[in-house]
Order: sequence, then structure tokens, then C-alpha cells
Amino acid sequence: MTWVEVELQLVAAVVAITCALPGVFLVLRRMALMSDAITHTVLLGIVLGFLYTGTIDSPVLMLGAALTGVVTVALVEGLVRTRLVRQDASIGLVFPALFSIAVILINRYAGNVHLDIDAVLVGEIAFAPFRRLEVGGVDLGPRTLYVMGGVLLLNVLFIALFYKELKLSTFDAQLAAALGFAPAALHYAFMTLVSITAVGAFDAVGSILVVALMIAPPAAAYLLSDSLRNVLLLSVALAVLCAVSGFWLAWVIDASIAGSMASMAGVMFVLVLLFAPARGLVPVALRRRRQQVSFAGIMLTIHLLQHEGTPEADEESREAHLRHHLRWPAPFANRVLRHAEARRLIRRRGGRLLLTDDGRSVARQALST
Repeated sequence: MTWVEVELQLVAAVVAITCALPGVFLVLRRMALMSDAITHTVLLGIVLGFLYTGTIDSPVLMLGAALTGVVTVALVEGLVRTRLVRQDASIGLVFPALFSIAVILINRYAGNVHLDIDAVLVGEIAFAPFRRLEVGGVDLGPRTLYVMGGVLLLNVLFIALFYKELKLSTFDAQLAAALGFAPAALHYAFMTLVSITAVGAFDAVGSILVVALMIAPPAAAYLLSDSLRNVLLLSVALAVLCAVSGFWLAWVIDASIAGSMASMAGVMFVLVLLFAPARGLVPVALRRRRQQVSFAGIMLTIHLLQHEGTPEADEESREAHLRHHLRWPAPFANRVLRHAEARRLIRRRGGRLLLTDDGRSVARQALST
């Protein structure tokens, strides 16, 4: 492994962690689409900053981009407050308009400047090691690593300082307001942080990967845990996993690194969606199947108890009649019988099903509730 490859993975990991941390609160607040809107509309702030300064190296561009992200949030929420447009529709109205203005300004006034729209959308992290930070002639490493490291530190400090306020306003904004936490101010401060994160990240990886890293790891982490602290930690771990695995996928298939990372984020989420222990589709389906068999076993004990000691008990307890009477398919009936036998609720004798003492107890308890 070359030193350039090490630097690429380090930059990718830092970008992934930086995006995942605020992404947790975007997912929990059901504002995932806002990340997509912000990562597109900040281009307008960059263009306006360039037109004002005449250079693409000025910090004014980042400031303008961050302010544009806040303006996007304000416009979206302004439309929502009219109660004439829902939030998803308001996002779909605001960000295409602002992004289109940016595209027009680039084509009209910045056609000969390196403000490439495709680069902003897709990005190319492979160039990060070639943009070096030098101080006094000393090479300190990729400039992107320091920029995103600073943004990461800002995110960590903000979440650490306002953890309780963020948690309360995320899950109960009205209670937060009643306790004097000023959720509106906190919300705009947080969205400013999201804008800064998006601006810092998409210069290296593009807006598409920024959205993927902001949403996929937190969404997957939410399926794995109900604890906010654990969701934050899991989001960080999954984001790093997506970044590193995406880099090596790109190396193996010789494809876009950003595209491979976004693809791995999608693959990782699908795997968690399918196999998460508590909420995954496969475990839930297996639990439902087990519950169905268990419930059917209880119904079987009730059926046998109700006919126990009656003239028709001999016929009602026969396996063939039982499947016909309860209308169970043969495979399902066999699973129920095996389950009931394993729990020692019934025993078989000469083609008949007989209740055990445990089976009678289960049936009577079910009838009494």
C-alpha cells in the first residue's frame, strides 16, 4: 500500500465521520432530504462568493456557501409555515430554483473558471493528496484532511456542548421550548453546521457522496439501536466502513472512488435493513413465523382440551381430521405438531394427539385470559 493510498483512506474516513455525525440528527428529525437540498444550493453561495472576490481561493466562498444553506432552510420552513405546501414539496421547490440560478451564473459569468458542475456533484477524492498544505516550505499533508478535520472538530464540539438540547429538541420540540431551550435558534445553528459540513465535504467528494454519508450510516445505525449515544457511535463506525470498503472496491474494479463509496453505503444499508437483529426484515419475518407456529400450538391445545372426554374426542384428536378441521396446510400442520411436541404440550399415540399436563395448563391459561 502506497502512502497516497493511505492518505486517500484517511481523508475518506474523516469526511465520512464528519458527515455522519450531523446526519444522525437529520435522520431522527426526518429532514434527510434537507441534506440533498443544502449540498446543491451551496453552489449558489460559492458562485456569488467568486463573483464578489474574483477568486476561488477566498474563504468568502465557504462563508457564502454556508449562508446559502441557511437561506435554503429558511425558505423551506417559510413555505411550510404557510400550511399550503408540505415539507417534501417545499424542498423540491426551493433547491432546484437556487441550484438552477447557480448553474446559470456559472455559464454566464464563470465559464472559464474551475467551477465545474459535474465536479461539484460527483467530486473526485483521488485528487485530495495532490492539494497539499505547506507551511514554511514544510509539507503537512493533504489540505482537505485539515479542512475536514477542523469541520469534524466543530461538529464534535457542537454535539458535545448541546447534546441534551439537541436530544430534547429532536424528540420533543414543544417540551424543549417550554423548558426555555430555544429550539428554533438551536435548529438554525445546527443547520448552519450542516451547511458548513456540506461545503467542506463536497469539495473533495461531491454532493452525492455527502448525502450518502450523511444519511445511509445514520439510517442503518438507527435500525441497530434505540440509544442516541449508540446510534452516534454506530454511525461513525459504519461511515468509516463505507469509506474504506468503497475505496478498495474502486481500486479493484477501477471505478470512481466517490461512486464506489456511495454504492457501499447503499449496500451496507440494505444488509442492515435485511439482517438487523431487532428490526431487520429477515429476523422480523422469522420471529413472526415462530410466533405464528407458537400461537397455532396454543390453539391446538385448546382444541384438544375442549374435546377431551367427549364422545367425539377420538375423531377430533386424529391428525388427519385435525388438519381438515383447523384448515392448516400439511407443511404448517407438521411444524405446529413438532413445535407442540418439543414443548411437551402433546404426545402422539396410534395416530391420535393427546394432551400432556403442560398442554392442559397452557390451554386453560389461554382460555382464562
